[in-house]
Amino acid sequence: MSRIDQSTAAIRLAENLGVIRVRDAMAHGVHPEVLRRLTQRGVMVKVGRGTYALASADASAHRDLALAALRVPTGVVCLLSALSFHEIGTQLPHEVWMMIDRRARTPNVDHPPIRFVRGSGTVLTTGLQLVEIDGSRVRLFDPAKTVVDCFRYRRHVGLDVALEALREALRARRCTPGQVWECADRCGVGTVMRPYLEAMA
Repeated sequence: MSRIDQSTAAIRLAENLGVIRVRDAMAHGVHPEVLRRLTQRGVMVKVGRGTYALASADASAHRDLALAALRVPTGVVCLLSALSFHEIGTQLPHEVWMMIDRRARTPNVDHPPIRFVRGSGTVLTTGLQLVEIDGSRVRLFDPAKTVVDCFRYRRHVGLDVALEALREALRARRCTPGQVWECADRCGVGTVMRPYLEAMA
């Protein structure tokens, strides 16, 4: 494949995937040098180590979530990052919060900055949903599970954040008290959340 053909293939790949990695490009017959030259010409931009996107693409406000999902495909976006995605509360995290299996090795990721928390069993699988961000499939928790996680990991985020998340999620109807209670019960924090739910429901 000629350099021109490789350039065309790289651009089409970026249009389809939103964000591409060097290994994605190589799997489609595109040499890494082609990506570097497209970046020098301003056609593409480097958005992370070995990760590129079209310069003309409209990046969403959640591009870092897509990049994190590419870097840690088994991780699940959670806590403050999930609150921000679901537009619950006022938290604006400067790093991507991601849950990984309790037994997994901590991934070495230079960009975007990721803060890992650990979970297992139902804590890692309840409320899991797939969304598309900038052409990438991202695993994250739904609103009810995100609120429950804020109480479960309140030592990480603070009880004030957990209370705001519960109050704003119910006020904005991102989830119902019943959904939150069911999730809290499954994840073992029903006793902790019961008085707050009863006060706000």
